[in-house]
Amino acid sequence: MPNSRQSSTNPRELFAVLAAGAILLLVTHGLGRFIYTPLLPYLVGDGQISAGQGAAVATWNYLGYLIGALLAIRWHQISQIRRLLPLALAVHTVTTLVMALSDHLTAMTLARLFNGIANGIVFVQVPALILEWLVLRNRASMSGHLYIGVGLGLLVSSGLVTFTAPWLAGNERWWPAFILSIPLAWWATLRLLQLKVDVREQGGDKPAAGKSPLLDRASVPLFLSYAGAGLGYILPMTFLPLLAKDQLPAQHWLLDGAWLVAAVVTLFSPWLWNTLGARLGDLNALRLNFVVQLAGVLAAVILPGAIGLVLCAALVGITFVGTVMLTQRIGRALHPHQGPRLSAAMVSVYGFTQMAGPWLTKQWLDAGGSLTSAFGIGVAALAFGVLFAFFVPWPEKWHRAQSSPS
Repeated sequence: MPNSRQSSTNPRELFAVLAAGAILLLVTHGLGRFIYTPLLPYLVGDGQISAGQGAAVATWNYLGYLIGALLAIRWHQISQIRRLLPLALAVHTVTTLVMALSDHLTAMTLARLFNGIANGIVFVQVPALILEWLVLRNRASMSGHLYIGVGLGLLVSSGLVTFTAPWLAGNERWWPAFILSIPLAWWATLRLLQLKVDVREQGGDKPAAGKSPLLDRASVPLFLSYAGAGLGYILPMTFLPLLAKDQLPAQHWLLDGAWLVAAVVTLFSPWLWNTLGARLGDLNALRLNFVVQLAGVLAAVILPGAIGLVLCAALVGITFVGTVMLTQRIGRALHPHQGPRLSAAMVSVYGFTQMAGPWLTKQWLDAGGSLTSAFGIGVAALAFGVLFAFFVPWPEKWHRAQSSPS
């Protein structure tokens, strides 16, 4: 019974499970995906790639993220997660090694594509697996602590890149991420594979729930809003250090410091938006989240220079993890029996629009536009997200309306 399991689950075990999940998000998001952001201006400065090529490589990584999320929709049951998760972590490690060994553009592109696939699988399956384990113990509200791993990953990636910058060059700059990934991924994966989660909790005794429609009048605005968030946040989270390089003089502290600001504030994002969600309701908190994030990207466009960069780093860093948490919770409230399938579908939408961001930026740069003006794409996308967030109904009211007689 859930209550007995709750009482028998000691704090040390809860901490170990949440820590393992956070570490895997740190590894795949921080050391796999977003370490590319602080590395990009160094790789361009080393002559390994151009800014346009960097945007193209990022696009392939985000395409991989989308593919990984789609695979997670197809293989979403606990037994399938147990098989696919170790494989995804192995792919992350191998592709990071390829980045450290090769400076060939095709090899880099393929490595980032497959690294994105691994990242998408892990980002869906780890929270889904742990959430199901927590639900059995009536501890679902603790699932948000997992996303601290994203902020820690940004912070670790920033520190690794800045600390090793004087001694490494070109593809060598990937070695610290590869070396650190191995012990972290090994321990955390082994810990999560030990979790005891009943297969029936995945919907084995509720086949209709897994096949119920994900898209209806309540969820479509949420998906559209989330799509705007994906396109809006990805530009600063991919190009912020490169934008700093364009706007600031050499040796300015924000050349590395902008990413550090984003990383530090991201650590507080889960707590902040959990608190605001509890006080305002998740839907009102999500709407506020979009407005703050929009202000951050807009600052980089209308206030080029140090002030705009700091505001962009701080306001986007403090919000984007909250966007994910709140949207996932609202989605589960609207479709409470969808489980990992719902999570994977939302990550797929997010992944598709993230992929579009670097591609659109590359087209803009190739056409002669500036990186600063390209951030206007993110402003428009977040404005789109804000608009549709106000069309999402409150889950409680929606369910009452659906259950009331015609």
